[in-house]
Amino acid sequence: MNEASRTVPMTTGPAWGRVRPGRRIADRTLKIVCTVFTALGAFVLGWILLMLIWEGGSALSLDVFTQVTPGPGTEGGGIANAIVGSFILTLLGIAVATPVGVLAGTYLAEYGRGSKLAEAIRFVNDILLAAPSILIGLFVYTLMVPPLGGYSGWAGGVALAIIAVPVIVRTTEDMLRLVPGSLREAGAALGAPMSTVIVRISWRAARAGMVTGILLATARIAGETAPLLFTALNNNFWFSPNLMGGVSNLPVMIYQFALAPYENWRSLAWAGALVITLSILALSIAARLLLKKDHVR
Repeated sequence: MNEASRTVPMTTGPAWGRVRPGRRIADRTLKIVCTVFTALGAFVLGWILLMLIWEGGSALSLDVFTQVTPGPGTEGGGIANAIVGSFILTLLGIAVATPVGVLAGTYLAEYGRGSKLAEAIRFVNDILLAAPSILIGLFVYTLMVPPLGGYSGWAGGVALAIIAVPVIVRTTEDMLRLVPGSLREAGAALGAPMSTVIVRISWRAARAGMVTGILLATARIAGETAPLLFTALNNNFWFSPNLMGGVSNLPVMIYQFALAPYENWRSLAWAGALVITLSILALSIAARLLLKKDHVR
């Protein structure tokens, strides 16, 4: 036993000495590679943002926010109608998606935790979360555009709602699962039915996280272009009060104006891109602040 114990350090010592330098080299190599690619990604992203700020900032003026988009070959113009149209379409999409997403997420977190139906819903929700937005646009086009007699803001709002629903469902379920079970048990011990426990306790405890999910879904759909090309399309005027016909919006306007041969159209495309980027940035920051506030509590 004594001889065996003496021979162990002699056989293992050199092996450890040979392995450790290799591990250090591999660790440093991976660290350098990760740092280089991180710096490369940050450089490209910073380049895009700086170019957007430079081109979009130089195109901003008071007319951009007060005048409608110009026609072909005309000078001047703005993007006021596109800004208002995007706001209306996004608001319509979130108004449709919020109750559906919150109630579906509540079912998954509270009523159907281990049921097969809940597993099937989660699977479908994950597929919908990763579905290409252009397919959703084609689906809504087939479902609503021909029956309604043409493009409309209603079809655009439904397409955006379908994109937003899985984000709200996933966030709502995750936030409700973080609520301690002791809070639900306390409510049930007082004789409150499950619906009251969910509304008065679970929803209130997860309120900041659920609002964060809604804001993230809003940021997700605010810049969508493909589904609006098949549903709301675009125009150079103010939208109709009944939202029938083409509805002007920033994403499609940017897509069309950026490819146009007119200099003022390309300038307006840069201005619209800057406006929509700053709007999405503001929503993302608000969502993070709310989520951070919820974690602090």
